[in-house]
Amino acid sequence: MTIDVYWRIGMEGDHASLRTPRRYNRGNAGGYGPGNIAPAVRNGALDDYTYLDHVAAVAKATESAGFLGGLLPSFPVTDDPWAFAAALAAETTTYRFMVAFQPGFLHPVQAARMSASLQRATGGRLVYNIISGGGGPAQLWWGDKVSHDDRYARTSEFLDVLRGVWDGEPFDHDGRFFRTEGAALPPGLAGQPFPEVYFSGSSSAAVAAAGRHADYYLSWLEPYADLRAKFDGVRRNAETTGRTPKFAVRIDIVARHTEEAAWAEIEQGWAFVDRDAANRAAQGDSVGAARIKGWVPENITGYRDLEVQPNVWCGFSLIRGGPAFGLVGSYEQVAQRLDELIDLGVDAFILAGNPHLEEAYRVGEEVLPLLGRSRLTTPPTDTVLATAR
Repeated sequence: MTIDVYWRIGMEGDHASLRTPRRYNRGNAGGYGPGNIAPAVRNGALDDYTYLDHVAAVAKATESAGFLGGLLPSFPVTDDPWAFAAALAAETTTYRFMVAFQPGFLHPVQAARMSASLQRATGGRLVYNIISGGGGPAQLWWGDKVSHDDRYARTSEFLDVLRGVWDGEPFDHDGRFFRTEGAALPPGLAGQPFPEVYFSGSSSAAVAAAGRHADYYLSWLEPYADLRAKFDGVRRNAETTGRTPKFAVRIDIVARHTEEAAWAEIEQGWAFVDRDAANRAAQGDSVGAARIKGWVPENITGYRDLEVQPNVWCGFSLIRGGPAFGLVGSYEQVAQRLDELIDLGVDAFILAGNPHLEEAYRVGEEVLPLLGRSRLTTPPTDTVLATAR
């Protein structure tokens, strides 16, 4: 059994570290000021080292550190991940780009053309991270007022149309959200490898859609028993369509040579806990976000109160934006927890750490080898040769 391991690339900018939470010093999420890098303010002007240059460094670092590819998230405050994937492809060799996007903001025929173009240009290195949206203010930023379950219905129809036009044969569709007449990809684009689909969502509507379309059902980390129950539900839904999905988990990691050193990082960040900010970020109708809030106790006496099982900590969202759960411990402990998830049925990971560049090297060099290199997916030889040509 081989495992696909991706690294999350911070499209929204990057934190200096968890010891200085919500302090961005790369990118423009916190504006440009003293101490900012990529780009930096020098002599009153921005230098020529852009945030894209920094992201390229992260992509090249993670490729060299043993990661199969990188997740390019999409938020109202980020650059467009499609554009970044195209720009970063030339900076890497076999690295796969997992582009996050919401169906409905693109017509599926245009999405098919963009995807096939990227596949042809990169030798098949595009991967989809399908997001149907969590509602709330972020969804309204896009002008999207479609209700929760209807967003998943729209996503499912979107993927039906996208697959329908992919092989180049004329495709007609008259649906609830999309319509096509004789749509097809042109010769040269038709028949490119269809991107693997990572599909996330915890509601019954999401699980039903994932059962139809997901190559990998993607979840945030949760307590392992709850994660197993969620996977079982996805399997049951997939069985009704004759499909067998794989499973992926998105995990933040703080790993150090010793467990004490890892928890010391958390302790320093704990001084900056901002529960109000975490609650604001969780606004919307996301079932997954609601599940997470249910595991975080209201009365917390200290950061170790949030260790729900050995090395599994649900306080990350209190000291930086994003999911609550992650792994904290020594390199050996974190590798052991990842191995336990593999035994639970996980086929792929999207790992993350702040700052993204430095932690990518740390995890790639110190944690991944403990899983055994034989368990990690390596790029096919023909992809390497095609890229070299």
